Amino acid sequence: MSPTIVTMRKEHAKAVSLLRCAAFFEGSSRTPDQDAGELCALVENDDFETALVAIVDGQPVGSVLLVRHELDAAHDLTPWLAGLVVAEDHRHLGIGSALVRALEERAVSLGVETLHLYTWDARDFYVRLGWKEVASFVQDGEPAVLMSRKLRS
Repeated sequence: MSPTIVTMRKEHAKAVSLLRCAAFFEGSSRTPDQDAGELCALVENDDFETALVAIVDGQPVGSVLLVRHELDAAHDLTPWLAGLVVAEDHRHLGIGSALVRALEERAVSLGVETLHLYTWDARDFYVRLGWKEVASFVQDGEPAVLMSRKLRS
């Protein structure tokens, strides 16, 4: 199953926000409508920040973001790969890898030399894609890993 990777459009926002809320915001006060609104604002108001969506059989099944800022002020790095999510029934099919590669290509086209991310539990996934661990830290009371990838030298 090979997904089509596209830049997120308004009609994708609701489905993507449902994936994101289930993966990242369960138990929080963040609603899918709030998340969808912020995703739309991200893609409408900026030529740099980007949301990519994986489409399979006409439906959004995953997404990833390119953002200027992530985490808190303790990490004065930019830009970031953020919010990688794939629907549970589409995991382990290469969709996450395809989204990461597409986002890296987008970042290169924008002149990005190094991209950053953090993860709690997907370190091995990113290492397989060429990312390097930079530091370990605690975020929201949980151990996390800061990673980076040189895209251009």
